[in-house]
Amino acid sequence: MLTDAQHERIKRAFAEQYQGAGNAGRPLVLEGGLDWKPMSLSPRDMDFLDAKHAAAREIALAFGVPPMLLAIPGDNTYANYQEANRAFWRQSVLPLAARIACALTNWLVPAFGEGLVLAADIDRVEALSSDRAALWERVSNAAFLTINEKRLATGYGAIEGGDVFAR
Repeated sequence: MLTDAQHERIKRAFAEQYQGAGNAGRPLVLEGGLDWKPMSLSPRDMDFLDAKHAAAREIALAFGVPPMLLAIPGDNTYANYQEANRAFWRQSVLPLAARIACALTNWLVPAFGEGLVLAADIDRVEALSSDRAALWERVSNAAFLTINEKRLATGYGAIEGGDVFAR
C-alpha cells in the first residue's frame, strides 16, 4: 500500500509528465510493482473493434446470415431481429436443407425404393411459426376452397369425402 504522500507524488508526477496533448504518445514507465490498467478503449482499440465487426458482417453475408443475428451493438432491434431470423431460415437454411435432402434421397433411393423422399419439416421451425399461423388463418377463412383444397394448401393429403365446402 502507498502512503498518502507517495500517492500524491505519483499523481503529481503523472499529471506533469504524461497528461495533455504535448505528452501524447509518451511511454509510461512504472516501478515498484505498479502496473497500468486502462479505463477505456483507445481510438486504436475502437478502430480494431470496428474492423472486427465489419469483417464479421462480411463473413456473415457470404454465408447468407443477416448481420443482425450476430449481436453486434447497434445492428439490431427486436422487430428487425425477427425479420432477419425469418429471412435467414427462408433464404439460407431451408434451400441448403433442401439441397442436402435431395442429394441424400438420390443416394438412398436405390437401397430403399422409389417412394423415399427426404425433406425438412418446416412446421417444426420456431422462427417460421408466424408464417405458418398466417397461412392457417388465410386458408381457414377461404370459403371458396373445399376441405381437401385447404388440406393440400397446408401440406396435408386429401381425405375421402373432402371435396365439399366446409360450413
